[in-house]
Amino acid sequence: MSALPADLVRLRRDPTVAQTLRSVVAATISYVVALRLSNEAAPLTAPLTALLVVQVTLYSTLTTGIRRVNAVVTGVLMAIAFSALVGLTWWSLAILLLAALVVGRFVRAGEFVVEVGISAMLVLGVTQVANTAWDRVLDTLIGAVVGLLFNVLFVPPVWVSTAGESIEGLARRMRQLILRVSEDLSAPKPVGLAAERLHEARRLDNDIAEVDASLRQAEESVRFNPRVREGLLHRVVLRTGLDTLEICTVVLRVLARTLTDLAKARREEPLFPEEIGTALEELLGHLADAVVSFAVLVTSDVSASAEMAEGRLAEDLAAATASREEVAQLLLLRIQERPRQWQLYGAVLTEIDRMLDELDMENRSQRLMEELDRSSREQREKHPRLAAFRQWTVGALPRRGRRTKRR
Repeated sequence: MSALPADLVRLRRDPTVAQTLRSVVAATISYVVALRLSNEAAPLTAPLTALLVVQVTLYSTLTTGIRRVNAVVTGVLMAIAFSALVGLTWWSLAILLLAALVVGRFVRAGEFVVEVGISAMLVLGVTQVANTAWDRVLDTLIGAVVGLLFNVLFVPPVWVSTAGESIEGLARRMRQLILRVSEDLSAPKPVGLAAERLHEARRLDNDIAEVDASLRQAEESVRFNPRVREGLLHRVVLRTGLDTLEICTVVLRVLARTLTDLAKARREEPLFPEEIGTALEELLGHLADAVVSFAVLVTSDVSASAEMAEGRLAEDLAAATASREEVAQLLLLRIQERPRQWQLYGAVLTEIDRMLDELDMENRSQRLMEELDRSSREQREKHPRLAAFRQWTVGALPRRGRRTKRR
């Protein structure tokens, strides 16, 4: 019984469940409204439009609603103009569909280009073209308005926490793989086992794609959402964090390939001498912990949690850096004594350095500031009037405060 509430909470936070419930409610409301305002006996265009307009996020609802209304109105107007010239024949239908699909590209209907042709075809095929055309436009507007108002009045959930969980899950899978890669470095490793670790590292690309999809949904959920303050900061922090983990997965894949090559060259002997293997296992253990600490830092919302995560990451990186120096000295002595496969030893150390550099907090802060500046600049260039209004508002606040203080 105790598992039931947890399952309900998980279903409530599932984007698919949220999308289904919201779409059903909005479509039903739009149908009831259309029954009162439309002349059609069964105004199904209204709930159909609401189904297509209501999306998981407010941003996509606004953009989708505008494009769909644009597509339907364009198709209806083309059908009205076309019906005044010719009737419905096979060749007139072909010409109308061709013209509708072409015009749909020019009016920027987006993914609703086909809706231009559908609207034109349905309206042209009825007897009373004019009345049906405007009824279809009315039904479309009803569905779109209901869908828009539904998401404005009942703000969609913010999926930042879901994206954060996906990022942390990816980091923990990376940690487990790093630990498996570091096993038995002081013993002969079968080539098949090393190759299996390489395949696991390659399969992380699929995990990256899933997390990226979750993050895109989270980025849309904070746009135009009144629940969220500093939406740009949320988007940039998560996006740059995922970019860092993606780079680390690439480096991890290269590291697994290097160890596989080393296993092929040393089938009957250990990959590393016992002292070096033990030190390298410790280094990779600290690196694995640092990956998880980095993900926790990126996804922490509360300041206290972020400070704890930052402290933990600093400890893990410091321990990894100290272990790295020890491993570097041991590898240098080993190469001087036995230079065979020295390039693979150097490659292992180089790949670990790259991951440590990606996880470094100073580099992270610098990339974060650069991305914030770039995103802010793009927004100002894309919406100059809105940027000017915000700047005027920010500039007016201090003057207002000074007048209050004088009073």
